[in-house]
Amino acid sequence: MWPDRRLIELFKIDVPIVQAPVAGAMDWELAAAAAEAGALGSLPCAMLSAAQVREQMEKIRARTTKPINLNFFCHKPPALNNAREARWRERLAPYYRELAIDPAAPIPSSNRTAFDAAMCKVAEETRPKVVSFHFGLPEAALLRRLKAGGFLVLSSATTTQEARWLEAHGADAIIAQGNEAGGHRGMFLAGDTNDVATQAGTFALVPQIVDAVKLPVIAAGGITDARGIAAAFALGAAGAQIGTAYLWCPEARISAPHRAALESARDDGTALTNLMTGRPARGFVNRVMREIGPISDVAPDFPLAAGALAPLRAKAEAQGSGDFSPMWAGQAASLGRALPAGELTRALAAEALELMRGLGRGAPKD
Repeated sequence: MWPDRRLIELFKIDVPIVQAPVAGAMDWELAAAAAEAGALGSLPCAMLSAAQVREQMEKIRARTTKPINLNFFCHKPPALNNAREARWRERLAPYYRELAIDPAAPIPSSNRTAFDAAMCKVAEETRPKVVSFHFGLPEAALLRRLKAGGFLVLSSATTTQEARWLEAHGADAIIAQGNEAGGHRGMFLAGDTNDVATQAGTFALVPQIVDAVKLPVIAAGGITDARGIAAAFALGAAGAQIGTAYLWCPEARISAPHRAALESARDDGTALTNLMTGRPARGFVNRVMREIGPISDVAPDFPLAAGALAPLRAKAEAQGSGDFSPMWAGQAASLGRALPAGELTRALAAEALELMRGLGRGAPKD
């Protein structure tokens, strides 16, 4: 038996695992498979239109009736800065010329949708069990609508201050996102979201957040196998969020260079970078990160940086290269296994339970 069943009982799931939503790297198929196997399956919606979210949820519901989490970004739209945009294009111009792309060509829009009234309506129509957020919580009126609709609300905290804020503003559970985590940092109270030097790792962050709030805490960051899940419970968490391990699954929608990077992953092979979107996110180090530096004040605000990189990414990926691609991954990527998502979920849960029984942590809390 799991030593802490709060998450299982709150979300009505079978195992205390949240399949992390990784926008652009997975879709309905992975979420449905993880959910059917007993985890909280998560559909990343930040790069989808309202119509696409509806379509994806229809496919999920054709596959499973288990609880589902719809995940959204809730960032503030960036203020356009023509001078900064021009500097970014100038910095990338040599790469454009190298790949025979016109540096003066129009820049594609950066597709990162913030949660709004239209997306709130989609949630109300499609009825997921959980609605989760990255970068804080949505505006109060939208949050009230979700609460009135009976949805459970989940969000990420990278500090105890953020965790206390989430508890005070209506979250039902908190993801403690350690510095090891792949993808975007969930920072939202920091004055400078590019200042990642003081961000705590999972081992330090989880117990401090557990002590700071009364809500169930979900550990995230560097959890790729059963040992990480067992450690999460030892740190006081009620469950674990797992992202990079699911990128190994055949259901993951990642590029060939991204999959190759997973298969050759090392513990020192990732870095936090703001080049890909304008906000820090952990991914495999590639050429543009090495040559410009992973954090640059030239990169426009989130999500505008992605626009000028898009033509470079498309051309390079067509040639089999991830030189300009956001290949998100956590620091424990090398521990992943190429199993179908359902099989992986069941294996992780069974192995974690066996390990905790051996460590004497298989008894329920008093």
